[in-house]
Amino acid sequence: MTRSIRILGIDPGLRRTGWGIVEIAGNRLGYLGCGSVTTHAEDTLAARLLAIHDGLTRILDEFRPDEAAIETTFVNKDAKATLKLGQARGIAMVVPAKAGVPVSEYAPNLVKKSIVGAGHGDKAQIRMMIGVLLPNADPSSDDAADALAIAVTHAHHRQSVLLKVAVR
Repeated sequence: MTRSIRILGIDPGLRRTGWGIVEIAGNRLGYLGCGSVTTHAEDTLAARLLAIHDGLTRILDEFRPDEAAIETTFVNKDAKATLKLGQARGIAMVVPAKAGVPVSEYAPNLVKKSIVGAGHGDKAQIRMMIGVLLPNADPSSDDAADALAIAVTHAHHRQSVLLKVAVR
C-alpha cells in the first residue's frame, strides 16, 4: 500500500495569502482544506508579514503537510507592489521550510495549464476545474482556489521535481 502524501499549496499575497491542502494516495487526489490568511491594510508591513507567518504556521501545525508548493512571482509595472508581494512570498516559503517541509515553485502559466489546459485561464475557469478535480472543495475566495490549483499542480508534477533533486 502506498503512503499518502499531503501537499500544501500557497498563493502568496500581502492582502490575502491563499492556502489549500490536498492528499494523494497512489493515483487518488483528495481535498483536505483551504482558506486564506488575511491581513489588514492599516497595519504596518511588519505586522502584516507576521500575520502571514502566524497564519501559515497554524495551517502547518493543523495539517502536517509532507510537501509544499508556491507560485513564482510575476513582475508587474508597479515595482513597489511587486516588492511587497516578494516579501509575502518569502514568508510563505520560510514557514514550511523552517518546519522541514520541502517547497517547490511553479510558474503561474504552468499552474493554469495544469488545471485548465491552457496557460492563460482565468479565475472562473480555475474555480470551475477545481470543483471538477476536487468535488468536495468549496473555496471561499479566488486565493484559496488558486492555492488548491498550485497544490494539484504539484501533485501532478512532483515526480519530475523529485527526480531533479535526486540528480543534483
